Amino acid sequence: MENNFDIVGLNHDQVLAARKQFGPNLIEIKEENRILQALIGYAKDPMIVLLLVAASIYFISGKPGDAIFLVVAIFLVVSISSFQASRSNIALEKLKDFTKPHCTVIRNGKEVKIKTADLVVGDCLIIEEGSPIAADGLIIHSNDFSVNESILTGESLAVFKDKTSENNKVFQGTSAATGLAIARITAIGMQTELSKIGASLQKIEEGKTPLETQITNFVKKMAIIGAVVFVIVWALNYYQSKQFMDSLLKSLTLAMSILPEEIPVAYTTFMALGAWRLMKKGVVVKKMETVETLGSATIICTDKTGTLTENRMSLAKIFDQKSGKIVDIEVVNSDSEKELIRIAMWASEPIPFDPMEKALHESYKNNFDVDERPNYKLIHEYPLGGTPPMMTHIFGNNLGNMIVAAKGAPEAIIAVSNLSVEEKTKIKEAIKTLSADGFRLLAVGLAEINNKNFPKNQQDFEFDFKGIVAFYDPPKKNISRVLNDFYKAGINVKIITGDNAETTQAIAKQVNFKGFDKSISGEELMKLSDNDLKMRVMDTQIFTRMFPDAKLKIISALKSQNQIVAMTGDGVNDGPALKAANIGIAMGKKGTEIAKDAASLILVKDDLSKMVEAVAMGRRIYTNLKKAIRFVISIHIPIILTVFIPLALGWIYPNIFSPVHIIFLELIMGPTCSIIYENEPIEKNTMLQLPRPYSDDFFSAKELIISGMQGLMITAGTMLAYQYAVHNGADEGLTRTMVFATLITANIFLTLVNRSFYYSIFTTLGYKNNLILLIIGITILISAMLLYIKPLSNFFEFGAINFQQLVISIAIGFVSVIWIEFYKLWKRQSHKFEE
Repeated sequence: MENNFDIVGLNHDQVLAARKQFGPNLIEIKEENRILQALIGYAKDPMIVLLLVAASIYFISGKPGDAIFLVVAIFLVVSISSFQASRSNIALEKLKDFTKPHCTVIRNGKEVKIKTADLVVGDCLIIEEGSPIAADGLIIHSNDFSVNESILTGESLAVFKDKTSENNKVFQGTSAATGLAIARITAIGMQTELSKIGASLQKIEEGKTPLETQITNFVKKMAIIGAVVFVIVWALNYYQSKQFMDSLLKSLTLAMSILPEEIPVAYTTFMALGAWRLMKKGVVVKKMETVETLGSATIICTDKTGTLTENRMSLAKIFDQKSGKIVDIEVVNSDSEKELIRIAMWASEPIPFDPMEKALHESYKNNFDVDERPNYKLIHEYPLGGTPPMMTHIFGNNLGNMIVAAKGAPEAIIAVSNLSVEEKTKIKEAIKTLSADGFRLLAVGLAEINNKNFPKNQQDFEFDFKGIVAFYDPPKKNISRVLNDFYKAGINVKIITGDNAETTQAIAKQVNFKGFDKSISGEELMKLSDNDLKMRVMDTQIFTRMFPDAKLKIISALKSQNQIVAMTGDGVNDGPALKAANIGIAMGKKGTEIAKDAASLILVKDDLSKMVEAVAMGRRIYTNLKKAIRFVISIHIPIILTVFIPLALGWIYPNIFSPVHIIFLELIMGPTCSIIYENEPIEKNTMLQLPRPYSDDFFSAKELIISGMQGLMITAGTMLAYQYAVHNGADEGLTRTMVFATLITANIFLTLVNRSFYYSIFTTLGYKNNLILLIIGITILISAMLLYIKPLSNFFEFGAINFQQLVISIAIGFVSVIWIEFYKLWKRQSHKFEE
């Protein structure tokens, strides 16, 4: 994009030379050795510790085949964990790369957006209001520029600077409070003042999310239970057999069956890959806990301009105070009408970047043959401020002529103008007429000044009210459908805007916004008591003339009533509210860096429909994670009890499974829960349900009971297969084979039925998930090899199983799982759309 600053900046060769000499604009942080950290992590993994102990016992006991198998199993466990960790790390690295901050520089005479890491010494950095400053530099151009340097100096007040001031430097880590500046970069990376002061900066460890904490605590509890059971079973075995090593091995088998080590792996995988999937859809997740929260969002607070509307401002009409008429911009011809456009242009930035200001400059160019702009220079600027807000610019030329022009909310300009009651009435009627048609309005005023002793506040001028300029920003084409999608998902939508009530309501009505007739202004809201505020924020859908404190009060009041609030924002003023919301959503295109920094999500293309997809993804991730963990719980119960019951009850074959069988089952279950369920598509009823309550409990008692029942029914199946084999004279090897075949069958069908706890298996078989066939196919193939390839079946101590016995085992495994389909049928008939 061409720039209007008459600054050329560096060319390509100069950039390369500077980068070669000074390096990238990065703060060097000591990286931990990932391989070493991974090895330490594996050494602490309880399952790997148990496998190593079991392998050692097998070696000592003279069973090298079993020992080697467990060593290979350790390698497989580490490989699967490394694969999952690698997928998670790749996804997170891509996210980190995508969320790296950007800045705008002038190179080869053009404005270019680059990553701050690519900034070089000598670059001309454009710093706009709200932008964090990416490196140290000298100001070479500025417009009413001030900087918040509290991070370096501790001073909370902004400091005004320009190229002529004694302190004409800007520093990395500070941020622009007002105005605009261009700085020539003098230091980057570790050479900046901030880096010198904080040379010991290290990464901050993020705390665990509530769900992660719950999962960690669950696994710890299971590990403690495993340890207690391990001691009891070892003591029991040793008391009966007096064989230390054999007793230890049997108790290790049970301990291994209790540990649900797949759960933390599944959590990490789901969250990281979920965030990566969202990024591919144009939603950048900055905070991992947001993925957990998305599915619980109950309210979305959205801005109007650029979110509901196109942010494509065009000057459509004007109200000329002198004639008292509303005129279409195409038919402007009188001197007073043209003067209104001229003053509105002077009230804007000399180099506009706001859509409305661009439209005013364009209209000025179209209505005046002689361009005055090159003859005037900005002398002073009063930034946007006040409630309602206004801004004032003072321009002067070489002849000593000065123009003091202001624009802002009509109420603000009316308040500082000398108007009669009759004039105010006419203006308010014009405002009502224009607002009813959805126009965005700015009033324009002109003041006189005889010297450069400007008043401290712009409100101290007495303005001549010139009229109103009306802009039209059309609604986005898809916004009605987006709002409807939110409503169907049980999510309430509220508009929080700085615009007036009439304009906002007109746009809201056009897009079928529910509750467009209920609104409250920022001033009214601030006067409410806490109790009244809580009632009003729930009942009111449109909040107009809002300012930072009012926005923050709305978010706080909604959260105090257990609402999970998502909020969109793009400006510096939105920062506190974005930070306070459960889900802060910044706009990727028009959002300031401050807003992006405060937010937990960034919509790359400023498209609110992506939030519908994000909520759907959040619900999908959460639901699939639950399926995975419920699968782990259900399948672990029969593994534990199949090991424990024959031993505890003194059945004829007490040690039906050994560590080699348990680790084989663990290797099958890991890919099932972490790979299959993570890849499951969203269920068709997911976005027709109410948001799930954001509670401390990952599972309800009802869900745990159902999963427990599934596990107990599979246990009943394995015990039935055991007793059937024994009753028919089977030896230990054949009994083990029938129990194993029953458990593998149950594992396969449990995978299929748990794809939904609402829809039938016949429906879910139609879901697109290519990994289902792959993982189940591999499971069946390997199981068949274990049963029918002699060396393998001998190693696993399986007996020869005939076709009838195999069919009986498969049938028992199938029946022990398929009963849940009758429960789901009852659920569909009596609890429509309830998960």
